[in-house]
Amino acid sequence: MKCHRIDELMELLQTAWEKESDLNLLELLVKLGQEAGFEGQLGDLSDEVLIYHLKMRDSDKNAAIPGLKKDYEDDFKTALLKARGIIKE
Repeated sequence: MKCHRIDELMELLQTAWEKESDLNLLELLVKLGQEAGFEGQLGDLSDEVLIYHLKMRDSDKNAAIPGLKKDYEDDFKTALLKARGIIKE
């Protein structure tokens, strides 16, 4: 599991770093953290924050988060009925 996450993060970072090759790695990480709204120490910036921010960075601000999209319902009433088990999938 961790190897998959490392590979995914490295792939996403490579793409972002190629677009901003004038920055060194730490500058890029600081910039990504700031874009994501992270205000702590750089050492506390988690890989999950980086992965989700890099995935969503160039997408529409109203787009669903990738891990949550599978459970997304346009209609609140339908979502509520499914959550209560009234509507089966």
